[in-house]
Parts: sequence; structure tokens; C-alpha cells
Amino acid sequence: MNNLIRQSIKVSNKTVTGLRCFSTGFTKFTETPMGVFADQLFLQPVNPATERPIKDIKIDTRATLTQKFERAYLYKKEWKYVSQTEKANMIIKFRDLLVEKVESLANDLTEETGKPITQSKNEIKAVVDRINFFLYNFSSCLAERSVRTTDNFRESLSYEPLGVVGNISAWNYPFFIGLNTIIPALLTGNTVLYKPSEFASITGVNIMNLLYEAGVPESAFQIVLGKSVIGQSMLSLPLDGLFFTGSYNTGKHIAETLGGRMIKTQLELGGKDAAYVHKNVDIKAAARSLADGAMYNTGQSCCSVERIYVDKEIYAEFVVRLTDEVAELQMGIDPKSASTYFGPLTRGPAQIEHMLRLVSDAVVRGAQIALGGGQVKGTPGYFFSPTIIVDVDHSMAVTKEEIFGPMVTVQPVSGPQEAAELMNDTPYGLTGSVYTNDASVADFICDQSNTGTVYWNACDRVSPYLPWSGRGHSGIGSTLGVEGIFSFLKPKARHYISDKPGAFGEPSNSNIVPTQPISKENISQFIEESYETNKKN
Repeated sequence: MNNLIRQSIKVSNKTVTGLRCFSTGFTKFTETPMGVFADQLFLQPVNPATERPIKDIKIDTRATLTQKFERAYLYKKEWKYVSQTEKANMIIKFRDLLVEKVESLANDLTEETGKPITQSKNEIKAVVDRINFFLYNFSSCLAERSVRTTDNFRESLSYEPLGVVGNISAWNYPFFIGLNTIIPALLTGNTVLYKPSEFASITGVNIMNLLYEAGVPESAFQIVLGKSVIGQSMLSLPLDGLFFTGSYNTGKHIAETLGGRMIKTQLELGGKDAAYVHKNVDIKAAARSLADGAMYNTGQSCCSVERIYVDKEIYAEFVVRLTDEVAELQMGIDPKSASTYFGPLTRGPAQIEHMLRLVSDAVVRGAQIALGGGQVKGTPGYFFSPTIIVDVDHSMAVTKEEIFGPMVTVQPVSGPQEAAELMNDTPYGLTGSVYTNDASVADFICDQSNTGTVYWNACDRVSPYLPWSGRGHSGIGSTLGVEGIFSFLKPKARHYISDKPGAFGEPSNSNIVPTQPISKENISQFIEESYETNKKN
């Protein structure tokens, strides 16, 4: 290629590789110990329910990673100008293939992650709604907007694709999380370099194959496979945007690595999600909702409820109700059974060790185990008993660290004020929930919650129509909603001047342009009119 030249030099026992883009002056080298790629040519995914290998998957090397990036880089201008209708028809075909092949796709997802088969099917079926949302809204996001037109000038705003988008995805919801990036990125004219988690590589390959079958050019969508070293190497490429879903520590490393590059960096990280149960509530209904919100997908969700604060007047009854609800959920050693609710922990021994440490620390500090508390014995697989820990406080690791497993804590509080303070006593800020029949209490908790999403009488819920975003250690940027589509676009302000009167048509203003001078006397009226104009029902 003309403006992108591979470079490789040896320094002592390291091979240093880089890409120099002469059009931007970008130079970046990644130092990787020799042999890291060569010593392991295959991934060997293990079924976490049986502890048996599934199949070998060939991983990428430094050379193939570079080649795939170059292919996406060279094609980005051509893909940008493929018609919106043509792109949309490809994605419609991809959507229909997901529906057609849901059984085999769900089977693969369950086998490699341990997600119960019913939940695997639910994920694939539900992602169709997200795809439909993107299809319905992407074109309007790309439309040029006239801001102000007079007799001889026009001001407008348009949007363009970022370019080559890197996506380092997660394993817990690989269809949701991967396609939250892949679909809007492709529709808005970006090419994509996609790395699925090593724990969901089979599903990643399935996504790739369906996109190609649907007509998406290979140069528009490239997949790279491997462990974290591949993801680390992606950071050295001259990408136009990097979208990551995973842990806070990895997200922090990515932010620090890319900070000086001035590229779009979006981080969807973890959570320490909390719920408050007010005394004015249907206790049984709240317990049922929170049992599912804490335990669905075996608790392996960034928005799983991990902390529950309950008014002391109903605390004892709520604990009994919650324990009963969780105990009724089906623990099965076969995730492929339609009745199984709890599956194994996808990452196996590392997750089990983490959860056992949290239990031990809590008990030593005075907490009580109301249910579960340990690994399931006597059967293969990485199963952990659904666990409820009560009488906790914020000195315990279990109330501070992300759990990412079937475990939840319950703590009594004196009322909404204390609940709000404890809910916000975390560096994470993903979601917060309140269960009450009192609208004023609901409004108070939702307003006080320092999170990107709040729920009233609900939890662990995502809508394609609303942005999904975190605060603090939960990340930067938004997926889903119209805001999520704009994440893959960059604005361009346009100023057109003409010496021909009426060249741009009739004078007009958008609703952001004042219609008269603003003063202290009329500012209140302007604010009210602006609010009413922009308010959505």
C-alpha cells in the first residue's frame, strides 16, 4: 500500500513492529516478546460445564493482524460510499439468518460459555430488536441538518464515519455486546476489526460467517482471534476508533495507552449495581424481580444486581422472600436442558477462586450466609451455588468489588437517604434500582443515583431505544439509542457563502437559533418554550 508501510526491527530479544501512516505522520511500535504468537497457534476453548475441550481455533499472528487491518484500512473509503440501502439490505439478511439459525447458534454459545440454552436463545432472539432499531435510525443520523439559512449563506451540520473501528468484545453476551458495535459501525460506513473474547471465539466466528453470507464484504469486516496479546497489539494500530467491553483494569490500560492518540475511545466496563427496596412495596414482587436481576446469566452481567439495601422495617421478611425465590431457580448440571437456570462460570477456576475469597472475607468480618456460599461439588464443571450474603457492611470486599457471579448482598437501611448514600458509595456507576409504590421516593433515588441508567420497580434491563452508558469505573461513552449510533460518527460543520441572492432557498432557522434578542426580562419564557419544544412524550 502507498501510505502504510510495515516496519520490523529487532532489539535484543524482542521483535518490534509498527505501522507508519505517512498521511498522518503516525508512528507507533508495539514491543511483544518473541514467540508469544508463534508458541501458541491455536485456542482450545473448554466447555465450562464439562471441562472438556471443544475444538481448536487457529489464532492470529502479528503478521495476519497487520494484514487484516490493512485490508480494512484500504477499503474504508469505498465502504463509506456504498449506498445506505445496499448496506441495510446486507444487515437485514444477516438479521434473518440469525433467526433462521438460532438453534445451532444458541447451541454453540451454550457449549463455549455455559450460558443456559434458554438464555442463549433469548439473547439471539432479542438482538433482532436492536438490529431493527439501528436499521430504522441510522440514515437519519447521517442526514445533513440545516441550521441557519439567509439570503446569501447557509450553515449546516453533517456526519461522517470514523473510519476503521476496532472492537474488543466480551464473552458474557457476545451477540448483544458484539453487535452493539458491529451493526451501527457498518451501517454508518465504518469498516470493522473485531476481536471476540477468547471465551466466545466460536460465536465470534459464527457472527463473521453470517455477515459474509449476508453479503458484507470481507474487507469491511475482519475478525482477529486470540488471547489478550492480540487485543494489546490492536492498540498499536492506527485505528480511527476503539470500542472495548470488559473489566475496569483493562479499560483503564486502554485509556492510558490511547490517551495521546486522540482517537475515539469508548469503554463499556463493569458495575457494582445496587437496588433499594422501600418499605412501601410489594415485598414478594420485589424479591422475585431482584432474584432474577441478580442471578440471570449466572450473575455474569455488568448490570447484575450485586447489592440490595432494604428498609429495616421489612428487612427480615425480604431476606426470607429473596432466599425462597433464588432457591426455586433451577440449578442443573446440563446447560442444554431447557429447565436449567444456572449455568457454570465461564472463566472457570479464576472466577470460583474470586468468589470464594469474597465469601471468606465477608464471613470473617461478621456477615451471614443465607444461601449457598461455595462451589458445587461432586460434578464436573465450574458451578457455584447461588449465594445470598446478609448483614454486610461496606468494610467487606463483597460490597466493594465486582462479583460477576451468582452472588448478592443484602443490607438494612434506615430509609431513602441512607440508601442513596450507600448506593453511591462505589467508584462504579452503571445502573441503580428502586422498588417502591411511592413516586416521590422513586424520583429521589433515581435523581440521586450516580449511574447512567436508573430503574423504578425494575432492574437488569436494557432497551435499544435508550443509551447504555456508565459513569466512573463503569466506562466512557454510549452504546444503543440514537446516542449510540452517533458514537460511530464525527461531525462536520459546513459554511456555504454565495454572492447570488436566494442561492440557498428561503431563509430558515432551526430551533437552536434565537428568534429575538435574549434579555433578563424574557429568558424565563425562552427556557420554558425551549423545554416544551424539545420535550418528548
